[in-house]
Amino acid sequence: MADSRLAINLGLTASFERVALQFRGLNPRLPGQWPLLPKVCAWGSAAALALALGWLLLVSGAADQLEADRRVESGLKDEYRAKLGQAVNLAALRNQKVQVQDYVTQLERQLPGKAEMDALLSDINQAGIGRGLQFELFRPGQVEIKDYYAVLPISVRVTGHFHDIGSFTADLANLSRIVTLHNLAIVPAAKDSAGLLTMDAVARTYRYLDSAELAELRKTRAETEAKAKGARR
Repeated sequence: MADSRLAINLGLTASFERVALQFRGLNPRLPGQWPLLPKVCAWGSAAALALALGWLLLVSGAADQLEADRRVESGLKDEYRAKLGQAVNLAALRNQKVQVQDYVTQLERQLPGKAEMDALLSDINQAGIGRGLQFELFRPGQVEIKDYYAVLPISVRVTGHFHDIGSFTADLANLSRIVTLHNLAIVPAAKDSAGLLTMDAVARTYRYLDSAELAELRKTRAETEAKAKGARR
C-alpha cells in the first residue's frame, strides 16, 4: 500500500516537473517555438483579456446607454401622463381659457385709450374739488411705456380735512378707470390752517397702447436686439 502511494507521488512529481520544464527558458520574442502547453496558456490568456476588454468597451457602454434610455423613458412617461390629463380635462381648460379672456377683456376696458386720458385727468381733479380739497400741485409726469400698456404718473398735493382726504382717495379707487396712489405722505398744513392736512402722493393712471404704438414698440425692440447680437459677434 505504501509502495503504491509512493509510486503515485513520484508520478505526480514527474508530471509537474515535465510541465514546469515546458515553461522554462521561453523566449518571448519567439512564441511560435514554445512548447504546446505554454502556447495553449498564452492563447487562453489572450482570449480572456480580449473578452475582458470587450466587456469594458462594449457591454459596459451599452449598460450606460441602457440606463440613460431608461431615464428618458421615465421622463416620457411622465410627460405622457401630464398630456393625457390635459387631454381628459380639455373641455374644462377651454372653459377656463374663455373665463380668463373675459377677465382680461374686463381689465382692458378699465384702461383708457390715449384720447380718453384728458377726461380721466379731469375726473381725478373733479374728485378732489368735489370733496372740498385745494389742489396745490397737479403735475402729470413722463409716460412710461410697458409691454402692452402705458403708465402716466401724476404728482398730486392737496390740502383739506382728514375725512375729506380719505373720501378723495376712496373716490379715486371707485373710478371706472384704474388709478393707484403711491408714495403717500400726509402732514399737518401751515400753523394757521385750523387742523388742515396736506397729502403728497403720486397717482398712476394706466392706458392701453394703440396699434401704432405697439408696432413702434416692436420695431424698437427688434432694432435693439439686432444691435445686441451685432455687438456680441
